[in-house]
Amino acid sequence: MGNGFSFVARQKRILIGGDEFRIDLVFYNRLLQCFVLFDIKIDKITHGDLGQLQMYVNYYDRDVKANFENPTIGVLLCADKNDVVVKYSLPEDNQQIFASIYQLHLPTEAQLKLEVRKELERFVEEEE
Repeated sequence: MGNGFSFVARQKRILIGGDEFRIDLVFYNRLLQCFVLFDIKIDKITHGDLGQLQMYVNYYDRDVKANFENPTIGVLLCADKNDVVVKYSLPEDNQQIFASIYQLHLPTEAQLKLEVRKELERFVEEEE
């Protein structure tokens, strides 16, 4: 995970308006001074998944975190994602919600090189 992470809970039960929800993983990062919530999906993510995670982040920001702490971060880990759906599901100035694909195995050297090339091409296109 990196430096500063402390495990808080797994399948953290929260009640919102009488409805029960469960956050897959809750961590606290001492260096960032904020909660980091992880939601894990075994399929391709949808806009609804992002909305659910946004609700969890809002809940933590409004009812759990202390005034001196930084805003909560939400990370959605999924088997697959559509970057365009992610882009339009989140606000343009989003700094709190992140979606990433997890892998069950390490990629080959050729796959890593291909991904690096794709990212470099995308970076160059965005700069133009």
